[in-house]
Amino acid sequence: MACPVGLPGSEYYSVINGVCTRQESFFGGKPMLSQGIGYAVVLGFGALFALVTSFLVWLEQRYIFSRHNSEWFNTAGRNIKTGLIASVIVSQWTWAATILQSSNVAWQYGVSGPFWYASGATVQVLLFGVLAIEIKRKAPAAHTICEIVRARWGTTAHIVFLCFCFATNIIVTAMLLLGGSAVVNALTGMNLYAASFLIPLGVVVYTLHGGLKATFLASYLHSVVVHVVLVIFVFLVYVSSDKLGSPKEVYHKLHAVVDMKTCVAPLNFDSQACGPVSGNNGGSYLTMLSTGGLVFGIINIVGNFGTVFVDNGYWMSAIAARPSSTHKGYLLGGLVWFAVPFSLATSLGLGALSLGLPITADEANHGLVPPATAVALMGKSGAILLLTMLFMAVTSAGSSELIAFSSLCTYDIYRTYINPKATGKQILWVSRSIVLLFGCFMGVLAIVLNKAGVSLGWMYLAMGVFIGSAVMPVAFLLLWSKANAKGAIAGSLIGMIAGVITWLSVTSVQYKRVNLDTTGRNAPMLAGNLVSILTGGAVHAILSFISPQNYEWDTTKHITMVDIDASDVPEEEYSEAKLRKARNWIIKWGIGFTVLIVIIWPIFALPAKVFSEGYFTFWASIAIIWGTVGSAVIIIMPLYESWDTISFIFMGMFTSDILYERLEDITSRLKAVMASMPESERLYLLEKERRKKGEADESLLAKERELHEQDKTISG
Repeated sequence: MACPVGLPGSEYYSVINGVCTRQESFFGGKPMLSQGIGYAVVLGFGALFALVTSFLVWLEQRYIFSRHNSEWFNTAGRNIKTGLIASVIVSQWTWAATILQSSNVAWQYGVSGPFWYASGATVQVLLFGVLAIEIKRKAPAAHTICEIVRARWGTTAHIVFLCFCFATNIIVTAMLLLGGSAVVNALTGMNLYAASFLIPLGVVVYTLHGGLKATFLASYLHSVVVHVVLVIFVFLVYVSSDKLGSPKEVYHKLHAVVDMKTCVAPLNFDSQACGPVSGNNGGSYLTMLSTGGLVFGIINIVGNFGTVFVDNGYWMSAIAARPSSTHKGYLLGGLVWFAVPFSLATSLGLGALSLGLPITADEANHGLVPPATAVALMGKSGAILLLTMLFMAVTSAGSSELIAFSSLCTYDIYRTYINPKATGKQILWVSRSIVLLFGCFMGVLAIVLNKAGVSLGWMYLAMGVFIGSAVMPVAFLLLWSKANAKGAIAGSLIGMIAGVITWLSVTSVQYKRVNLDTTGRNAPMLAGNLVSILTGGAVHAILSFISPQNYEWDTTKHITMVDIDASDVPEEEYSEAKLRKARNWIIKWGIGFTVLIVIIWPIFALPAKVFSEGYFTFWASIAIIWGTVGSAVIIIMPLYESWDTISFIFMGMFTSDILYERLEDITSRLKAVMASMPESERLYLLEKERRKKGEADESLLAKERELHEQDKTISG
């Protein structure tokens, strides 16, 4: 039998025993890189970022006088600006799945896959911006979402939602480690279980030292690497590669792949990358008219609401943000993040199809589409770049999950039920202990899941079934005064049970057997995800209408801190007028962009049916521009906003240490003198200083006069 010539992937065909046979696997069981490189990346990069991040935290403590107490460890001073918050959101939301699973759905469904992955997981971040402002209005001193649940709905609801939050942290961290370990193993041959356990180590080190602020600094550094590599891959596929190098070349190769009516391959070969696509208009990869892509999009939207709204990490980012930056940070973060799966998968995912790479469905589900394309286009350099990018994504998002889990254990278990009178030092010790224990636990869990054969793709689709039922109750917590505790508890539990039953029942009816393969199919996952989130919301709403709570937010506003907050945010930023204005702003823009990317954009793309060459060139240009501009913004903006702080630190580093120590000594003496003064004198000096700056405060002046008169009366 003659083998095809001049078609995409024809180099992977060969004649064996007189039969034209296609290579079963691109990697062929042989890693592209050595195990030494795998260990160097996992341990070397982990150690490097642990050192760099710890050093940055030390610089801040040394030259900016940050007070590293328990509040600072868990809230980062509640003073993070727009650029860094956006960078944190992008980093926190860039999982292994963002890089790997997005390209998998591009490989399965064509252009619709990256679009639905990106839009379906962006809307949650845009809409969460509303809750981020509400937490500033209604629970300004909170540390975790579960603290707010307990303050409003009591102990039983607190325990229920604590379990959902823990489950979310575990599911997300498991996905990070499953995807990361699979790719490290495929590219370097590093032992799968060793990779599962060693990847979290570096994250644990810097999180132990610097808490949430270290996580934010590391997130920025990781984001820089991820976006630089993103731009390299996008331009490689559509501009500079010898094998592809232009939207026109990709377009014609994708058509050629579909025109291969039959795929010459062994009987056990399970590949999507040749022949027409079932469920796509004209069988083409170049269309948004894709039933598989649409079903995935719905599952993606529903499932990801759970991993944002029920993930304590996003609530902690909102708590850490400066009030004037919260809404802008979440909107900017969502829009920049859109480019990561959309631009990357439109490049590497479609690139794998265009090149006709022999990738099996099992390999794709384990996230091996992007590394295959990177290796095919760049050889070992591509493998190293992809491995570095993936490691940055896994460790950055992993650090957020570590601190989120630690805060729940510290404030919602230890401080609430074990030691309500805990001091700041005790809370700091518990926080660090939990970070270490959870890091080790997740390494072990990743080994167990790998041993059981659970894939990244399966876990990604199933997450909404388990945690989706808690989404609406969590949203109602801060948005609806009538929402009651019984409805929240019943909705979350009934919704989850109904979702799991539906998921397994549809699997059993449609495929006659229930296993990892059949439960991971689109139809059961879609049914389970929808039933879980809709039932949870409906039950809570019905019970709340029957017996409304009519809550006034009084108990949530009186959640207390343990240490004095290290924030220097002006009180006026917490004014009701400013926060209401910010809420209206994020509602307008958040909902506006949601409608644009979920409804308007797809509707305008449908009449194109199978894309023409010009239309695909326009589509690819959007991916290139969005990826490039978004990367530039997320790299430059945090530096611009923090330039004063950076300059001050550099000035301190190059100032004589003796002089600096004398200044520090003088400052401490002045503070001691001020502390020993009567309150009236302190107020007088403060008011005098305010007057010099032209910021006289009449209320403060009146208080000073009152105290001064009291002193005179006592003296008389």
